[in-house]
Amino acid sequence: MAASPNPCGPALLRWYSQRAPDTSPRLAVAYSAGADSTALLLAAHALWPGCVVALHVHHGLQAAADAFETTARITCDRLGVPLHLAHVRATPARGQSPEDAARLHRYRALADLARSAGADLVLLAHHADDQAETLMLALSRGAGLPGLAAMPDHFERHGMRFARPLLELPVSALRAWVESSGEPFVDDPSNADLRYTRNRIRKTLLPAWDACFPGFRPMLARSARHAAQAQQLLGDLARIDLATVGEPPSIAGLQALSRERQANALRHWLHRHWGVVPAAAQMEQVLDQLAACRTRGHRIELKVADGTLRRDGGHLTFGRTARAAPI
Repeated sequence: MAASPNPCGPALLRWYSQRAPDTSPRLAVAYSAGADSTALLLAAHALWPGCVVALHVHHGLQAAADAFETTARITCDRLGVPLHLAHVRATPARGQSPEDAARLHRYRALADLARSAGADLVLLAHHADDQAETLMLALSRGAGLPGLAAMPDHFERHGMRFARPLLELPVSALRAWVESSGEPFVDDPSNADLRYTRNRIRKTLLPAWDACFPGFRPMLARSARHAAQAQQLLGDLARIDLATVGEPPSIAGLQALSRERQANALRHWLHRHWGVVPAAAQMEQVLDQLAACRTRGHRIELKVADGTLRRDGGHLTFGRTARAAPI
């Protein structure tokens, strides 16, 4: 098979020159041994030989996980790329999906591995198809702007920087290049399990969109960027309003704002300090109580996410009723 053009190198170099212009990069690649992360590892190693390490997280959720680790070891040994491994027990908590549990444990493990390897940036192999799936999943759940913004191309978590430099590339281009390179990779059998919503989107919705709207991926990515920009502006507005109403916010100060700005300020305050995202119905209840709170004796005590929002004198306070152990 003739070698396909390498789409990853130019995309990675373009992202890095714009976002992290460090002449001496210390990079880590989140390397599952699947086709996407294999493409990213090969491209990063070719661009910055000797400056890249691979991070592999063994979740222990399926029998194939051992094959992932074996392939990762073989590939990294052949390339001369240091491989750092973590075994995690990603058992979901009550009410938590296996995917969410695995993701939370994975990011924590990746951040810890990167620090121990001396890396300051972890590269993730999410691509344009992943971005389209994320946006469709958000639409199916009636998400607001944070959800519609889908996946950012860079972010910080657990004190470590993460980046997604391949978000503009379709998975077909990545897989064609890896297959033509002859580099081994493992197909995750769970990707074919249609019990998972994301897999149903991948197998059913994406082909239908492709048939109706060829080349739709860049358009969905553009919509996600617009949503992210709008969310940034709402964050700026929330910080302006909270500077006026205080933190914790005063009830009188909130009442001086429009209902929409009240909701925006409260969401920002709750998320920044406690990582809480109120459900739409919960926020409507909060806003109704704020509107009705005109007397000294008016009581506010409402469940919001895993805690309670209360009136304390002239202010709103939040406290957790049962705090889960940190992941």
